[in-house]
Amino acid sequence: MISKPDKNKLRLKRHKRIRGKISGTAERPRLSVFRSNKNIYAQLIDDVEGVTLASASTNDKNISAEGSKMEQAAEVGKALAETAAKKNIKSVVFDRSGYLYHGRIQALADAARENGLEF
Repeated sequence: MISKPDKNKLRLKRHKRIRGKISGTAERPRLSVFRSNKNIYAQLIDDVEGVTLASASTNDKNISAEGSKMEQAAEVGKALAETAAKKNIKSVVFDRSGYLYHGRIQALADAARENGLEF
């Protein structure tokens, strides 16, 4: 019998490989994305200090639970970009955490770009 590869294990392997090459600083933090079946989470991380500078997720009270997951992801991207703008963060390094740049990940990234973040 042929065994199927564990998709999450492969994603984590990709994530580890990517993380070896990118790192966030205070001037240019890392925009890290995590996607679960129900929610999507995004954080701006300064890897030098090891602190989260800003975060947004579909669990936040100011982000509505209405609409499709794609629309919710776009709202999270917009909210994160607005929070970053308040903290004078204009440029980030995008860390897609091993996910394909497609669907909800792309919607979040595009919304963040449209609202002023550069990557």
